[in-house]
Amino acid sequence: MPEASSHSAGTARLPLLIYVLAAGVFLMGTTEFIVAGILPEIATDIGVGVADAGLMITVFAVGMIVGTPLMAIATLKLQRRLALSLSLLVFALGHVVVALTSSFPLILTMRFVTALATGAFWAVAAVVAAKAVGPRLSSRALGIVLGGGMLANVVGVPLGALAGQAIGWRGPFWALAVLALIAVVPILKQVPVEPAGGPVPSVKAELAGLRDLRVWLVLAGAAIVCGSSLAAYSFISPLLTENTGMAASAVPLVLLAYGVGALIGSNLGGRLGTRRPYSVLFTSATATFFVLVALALFSHSPTATVVLVFLLGLFGMSTNPILIGKAVGYADEAPTLASALSTSAFNVGTAVGSWIAGFALESPLGEAGPVVVGAAIAALYFLPLSVLFVRDRRAERPLPTPARPEAEPAARPTPDCQAPRPDAGPALGDQSPCPAARGGRMFSFLALCLSSSAGGRSTRRLLPWCSR
Repeated sequence: MPEASSHSAGTARLPLLIYVLAAGVFLMGTTEFIVAGILPEIATDIGVGVADAGLMITVFAVGMIVGTPLMAIATLKLQRRLALSLSLLVFALGHVVVALTSSFPLILTMRFVTALATGAFWAVAAVVAAKAVGPRLSSRALGIVLGGGMLANVVGVPLGALAGQAIGWRGPFWALAVLALIAVVPILKQVPVEPAGGPVPSVKAELAGLRDLRVWLVLAGAAIVCGSSLAAYSFISPLLTENTGMAASAVPLVLLAYGVGALIGSNLGGRLGTRRPYSVLFTSATATFFVLVALALFSHSPTATVVLVFLLGLFGMSTNPILIGKAVGYADEAPTLASALSTSAFNVGTAVGSWIAGFALESPLGEAGPVVVGAAIAALYFLPLSVLFVRDRRAERPLPTPARPEAEPAARPTPDCQAPRPDAGPALGDQSPCPAARGGRMFSFLALCLSSSAGGRSTRRLLPWCSR
């Protein structure tokens, strides 16, 4: 009864662990984007230009791309609860150092270290969440966990920016350090200890889990989906102020609309993806493409632009929990590296998409250029998604098993099945799979009929059809 199963998967209660992991991801997402809101304050305080202060964002992105798989391998043999706790401790330490120092090189170094801890936490948290609820609920659980990162855009980043402007840019870093230390306690309490008798994680097993082509198709999809959405999002401010004609003070409200859409999309995509993953993936891919095309065409209308930015967050971020859930599922025996590479793929898409969009901004397309780039990247999403769909269907298709007739036992291999005997009669109406056996049985039948004809009435009564 698939309908009942699907319904129960969509309504089953998730364990508290999922929400604890989402809180940790909320902290990680906040630190990733909070710098953008307080760049002028940081630059003024430490005596560097705003563009140089922006390196704090670039270094963090590089740390996420490179460091996530490396940290996943480095912490492979640790208990996952210990790996998550250590990630939070390193995260807190990095923020304390940034809050105390005025050395820009040291700040950049700590941002890189913080990115390593963030990548490790994201990768391990995705595996823990998927394993805690099983395959049926993994997309929904990952939607909640990743929703913590979306919530950071809606709540964490604006609050951090306001706090940084009110009490100084170091205040949010102190707050994040304290919250990370507090989060260690519920992590240790909620994440179960892995049994000693279970399979021992190894780098070889993790690399073997990447042999499945479907893992790489998921990674390609993850890079494309983030590249398409964030190519437009990275340069949404000049689009709003120049094309749409909004005041600069209205830009944060539009970004808030994007964040709300992303939060809803992540949770809704995870919930619906539990039952119909490919329906959600193809619908979101199509909707993202058309939303970006519409945004490029109607960005001169303030109302249409705000609605389209909200829809971009809604559809653009709805596929992430499904993609990570599939990557973890395909590499079920060794999922940590697959999860880490998914996180890296999202960041690769963001970096490449925003890099290309930067060139488009200076092209004749102007402020609409990054949106056009996002639409072009979104169109590429259908290629890996279609191949993944076909390969999944082939993998799920059961192998055909030959049916045997119920009325007679399977034929034994005899010399008759090697080659027909010269004395074998024609196989009239006989459906035996062996031609020689058919002839042999007909020959025996005729002999029996002849003997019944010579044997009198009693034999003919037993074999009445011989007289017909």
